[in-house]
Amino acid sequence: MKEIVVISGKGGTGKTSLTAAFAAMGGKQVLADCDVDAADLHLVLNPEIIREDVFIGGSKASIREEDCTGCGLCVEHCRFRAIEYPVAASGDRADKPRINPVFCEGCRVCVRICPVEAIAFDPAESGRLFVSRTPLGPMVHACLGVAQGNSGKLVTLVRNEARAIAEREACELIIIDGPPGVGCPVIASITGANLALIVTEPTLSGHHDMQRAAELTAHFLIPTLVCVNKWDIHPGMTERIEKEARDHGVIPAGRIRYDQLVTEAQVRRTNVLACGDSPIGEEIKALWRCIEGALNGARTGGAGLKTVPP
Repeated sequence: MKEIVVISGKGGTGKTSLTAAFAAMGGKQVLADCDVDAADLHLVLNPEIIREDVFIGGSKASIREEDCTGCGLCVEHCRFRAIEYPVAASGDRADKPRINPVFCEGCRVCVRICPVEAIAFDPAESGRLFVSRTPLGPMVHACLGVAQGNSGKLVTLVRNEARAIAEREACELIIIDGPPGVGCPVIASITGANLALIVTEPTLSGHHDMQRAAELTAHFLIPTLVCVNKWDIHPGMTERIEKEARDHGVIPAGRIRYDQLVTEAQVRRTNVLACGDSPIGEEIKALWRCIEGALNGARTGGAGLKTVPP
């Protein structure tokens, strides 16, 4: 079983559109959307949810009003301003404070400081994990709740579920739509993967973001390719990015032109390849052939694959 993860230094580079197109060529596979903070692969794959699990990412405090004396110590000591006395429209302040679960960071200070033990600290739902069926194969995705933490833990659950499905259904490939950036969710997405594809754009920020993403994959010794999306809006910067990649041992795997067909495919909730033959479709197919070759190289010991030195 092989895992390829598609990442980017920032959001909006086109990695989800490419992932959906790869899924149309991958064969027997499992798909995983690890961008749990803003998952959107489901928007173009029309999944049918067959299982939904609650994700418990931590615990939250709550006040038992029948036990609370309204002393205000919890309000005074909460550094996140998550506890306050509600104020009515008339301007009257309530006698007992309440906890805003969105602001609560689960630090337990209020639990420890309460003299009458009126504050509970219970596991709280932080998101949902979904197992779905799509025309292109099983898909695992998730949704992290607003202002919730532990996104890296939820990403790990998504990947573990995808691996379990792949083993059960004898799938040889897992295609992961990774989150943007270089933070905890990205680390959880790439760790142990066989190959990473960095999708970037021909801009100064895209150049910088590609470097940061490549340094991260190098740290975890993940063989890495780079693709420049919308390369034709700035050919000079595209060449600069590809040269930078080669100088640091990252392989330029392809260029994808700017094409409004991508937007049309999104509106139709499908992938670009399903919209018929097109120049951009041929470029995506060529990129996928390069990815397959890199994966075959990884199977035989990674010949020809290098990473940026940490």
